[in-house]
Amino acid sequence: MNQSILTPEDKARNDRSKKMLLLFAMGSMVMMFAALTSAFIVSKSRADWLKDFQMPMPFFISTAVIIACSVTFHLAKQSVQKGDRGATTGFLLATLGLGIAFVFLQFAGFDAVIAQGFYFTGSESNITTTFLYVVTITHMAHLAGGLIALLVIIYNHFKQKYGPGQTLGIELGAMYWHFLDLLWVYLFLFLYFFK
Repeated sequence: MNQSILTPEDKARNDRSKKMLLLFAMGSMVMMFAALTSAFIVSKSRADWLKDFQMPMPFFISTAVIIACSVTFHLAKQSVQKGDRGATTGFLLATLGLGIAFVFLQFAGFDAVIAQGFYFTGSESNITTTFLYVVTITHMAHLAGGLIALLVIIYNHFKQKYGPGQTLGIELGAMYWHFLDLLWVYLFLFLYFFK
């Protein structure tokens, strides 16, 4: 349906529908990660569980980076609502750069785990590091969707599709990004404290 011929009531209803669909999608992701963390808890009773495994520093840094991503995305949303295109551009590009840095830091974390002598698959692997790998890769798969959405948002921003009266795309992107941020913080704290 063409957005330009919608009445304000139809536009509000359409916006609410898109937000509701995103909330349902995020709810299904919560259920999937709840299942993974439940399996993690059950697996702790295994004899090969590593009780003294330490999270490598890149995972700590990546946690700070993804929190910074949420801040820059929030600032981008505020800037577009104020009609400040320059600030919106800067904050969106900063979010993209931080999101890419998060991915690189996750892989640096994997390298650090391997350097400690722990592997994720094969005869040298163990259940503790395999869970870390599965949870992190699953989160990064969802983050890939967030990065693609962010690229679409940046493209639409350069095409001047957003402004003080039209912010739905950035609002949906920010909702999803904040969700990914909270999800990673939960997963990181869970993996760090629940040994």
